[in-house]
Amino acid sequence: MISRLFLLAALILSSVSTACGEALPSRLSDWVNPLIGTTGMGHTFPGACAPFGIVQLSPDTDTIPHNVGGKYQPRAYDYCAGYRYEDPTIVGFSHTHLSGTGHSDLGDLLIQPQMGTLRLNPGTADKPESGYRSRFSHATEKASAGYYEVMLEDDGIRAQLTATPRVGIHRYTFPEGGDARCILDLAHGIYNYDGKTLWASLRVENDTLLTGYRITNGWARCNYTFFAIALSKPLKSYGYRDRQEPSYRGFWRKFDVNHNFPEMAGRNVVAYFNFDNTNSHELTLKVALSAVSTEGALLNLKSETEGRSFEALCEETKAQWDHELAAIACEGTADQKAMLYTSLYHTMVNPSIYMDADRQYRGLDGNIHRAEGFDNYTIFSLWDTYRALHPLLMLLKPERNTHMVQSMLAHQQQSVHHTLPVWSLMGNEGWCMTGYHAVSVLADALAKGADIDPNAAIDAMVATAHSTRMPGLNDYRMLGYAPYDHDATAASNTLEYAYDDWAVYAAAQVAGRTETAREFARRAGFYRNVYHPRTGFACPRYSDGRFKEDMDPYQTYNEGFIEGNSWNFSFHVPHDVQGMMETMGGERTFRQRLDTLFGMELPERYYADNEDITADCLVGGYVHGNEPSHHVPYLYAWTREPWKTQQWVQRHPRIGRQRRLWADVGMVHLLGHGLLSRMPWHRPVCTRCAVPPLYESQPPKRAQHRHPRKGRQRPLQVRKEPARERQTLRQTLYLTRHTDRRLHPRLRDERQAEPQTRTGRGCQTLFDDHRHRPHRRYMERTSQRSPFHRRIARHPGVGHIPRRGGRA
Repeated sequence: MISRLFLLAALILSSVSTACGEALPSRLSDWVNPLIGTTGMGHTFPGACAPFGIVQLSPDTDTIPHNVGGKYQPRAYDYCAGYRYEDPTIVGFSHTHLSGTGHSDLGDLLIQPQMGTLRLNPGTADKPESGYRSRFSHATEKASAGYYEVMLEDDGIRAQLTATPRVGIHRYTFPEGGDARCILDLAHGIYNYDGKTLWASLRVENDTLLTGYRITNGWARCNYTFFAIALSKPLKSYGYRDRQEPSYRGFWRKFDVNHNFPEMAGRNVVAYFNFDNTNSHELTLKVALSAVSTEGALLNLKSETEGRSFEALCEETKAQWDHELAAIACEGTADQKAMLYTSLYHTMVNPSIYMDADRQYRGLDGNIHRAEGFDNYTIFSLWDTYRALHPLLMLLKPERNTHMVQSMLAHQQQSVHHTLPVWSLMGNEGWCMTGYHAVSVLADALAKGADIDPNAAIDAMVATAHSTRMPGLNDYRMLGYAPYDHDATAASNTLEYAYDDWAVYAAAQVAGRTETAREFARRAGFYRNVYHPRTGFACPRYSDGRFKEDMDPYQTYNEGFIEGNSWNFSFHVPHDVQGMMETMGGERTFRQRLDTLFGMELPERYYADNEDITADCLVGGYVHGNEPSHHVPYLYAWTREPWKTQQWVQRHPRIGRQRRLWADVGMVHLLGHGLLSRMPWHRPVCTRCAVPPLYESQPPKRAQHRHPRKGRQRPLQVRKEPARERQTLRQTLYLTRHTDRRLHPRLRDERQAEPQTRTGRGCQTLFDDHRHRPHRRYMERTSQRSPFHRRIARHPGVGHIPRRGGRA
């Protein structure tokens, strides 16, 4: 198993300078700049977190609601991570966030220090003094792995944050004089619409300990957040207000519950806590979270922070980041190292640990379970992360990724639908996006030797693939495609289901589950049913078999695709690239369409209303800001011009060397994809890349054929499948990667004018098996042949590989 990967200089993102004075950072965590990605549509946050921790303690800079009276508010999309670098104010510091998503939730337990007049509303960005928010300057802002600091200018309060996996630690330094207090807003949330908080409760256990919980309804349909807060100074006084007063208060009305009463509860609760600011001006709060109970939160608080100072906890978290980031070593400039380790850092924010120190967690069924033999995780953005993040983690962090897979299997066992997660969030199913791509993660883990029961994993995969709840899936199984009249995103669903079915087939084949493999091998070929025979484009199809004749291949909306158009999704057959070529009319047509995709000028009307796609993430019609396109540049490797993969991946600034994080980085998928793209053996497609032959359950029958003249009989083998499907997995195209030392002649002249920033390893093959060799005639056509090419060309075992774009 790979434990360290040695990469050289040219890395995925060029960025703002990370100049740290004359002295270079002495530890890996110091190369991380969490502010990268917080501008534009990067949707990342700059706050403090531990690797894969459930606590992400970070500032929120506005409170834009997702909807008002049911009407969507477009600016809400800007605040998926709660923070935008362009904003001038900080509302407060909340404890849970999502990184790199195109939708949002969370923002639990917002705390904001305050002086002077009590203000219990958040106020507005143009008039922050009307509420508890404060202006701030980036000049006083410091962010690194596990640490965040800023000066809240309106009250002159210095805020410092760090975190352990389950605890957020705040340290506030107040100016001398005046009243010092903290605001705890239990109604605040990202996508802050009315009614999101179903109930909140707070108890003052003693003058230095608070406990409570809140239950929210959002993307996570029922999210329980229990907490325990330890204070470094005793309370002087406290109180709260419910901004949504109940119409019935029962006999609680006999008390003054709003002032110094130790029980507070409601649907829109904001509380305040006053402290003596005479002698000591520092206040430290340790906020532990649990999805199980306040008792679990107290256990987490004790096990992760007891007896340790802010500095000690911050150092522990930085040491954890040093350990995790050490999975990759690199050489390069300061900017290149900052971008590498910042990108690697972002791949380890989510998924997040979702269990208490005693291994208890709240399951999908709402019950309390104990994780036996694995650590339970949540936040699986699988439509995004199956493509690159989980394969990367399986290489760099195999034990963690195995635990994530086991968490997915536990999810399936607790699901009333008996399905693997689609988008797991805080122990809830979010149902976001399409496909059932957890099967791809499981298949990849099995192929790489994860310590899981293969039969249990395949049973979970099959149960998911037989679900009656997935859009269009029942029709897909019966008709061979999802029909457009029953499913608005039918064409893309068919393509994604076919790939997932290939993943089930591949896992079943390895495990010796022959019948299961046969069923899903057949389903993996269903992608062919949505390619229009006249145009060769993927096209939605009605249940009566008709294709949508007026389809616009450039249009994203109402054309049968989700977050993409036919130009992008027509290349979405990562499990059978050669078969995809044939559906388009052969290798030449396929190559010409790739050229057209990258060379076209996409009219603005096709993306003007799309909130997560902007002009600066387009390369022609290729959309680098969204996931379904990211494998497309690599498809040249299956053509007669494989060097064009290098041209687009390594040389084009919007693909190989982006100036910033693009819109909706897809739960760090784009970062994982970028890191893998710098590894010389990476191809974001299935390595065996072919739909297998479809044989009957019995050996083929042999019929007698009589020669018309000679009268002799000879056996004739009868097959039902066409010639294309007789191709076996071992007849797979050989992939090469021409790195910088051995450039294709068409790129050599251009590259010689540039400084060399990385070295290459010659041509690489995906397979060690000697059977997977290039066609000898292809080798003779290659204009530049490495020693590796020449050695393979002389090998006596070189077998026949079908001509590209032709038939077997």
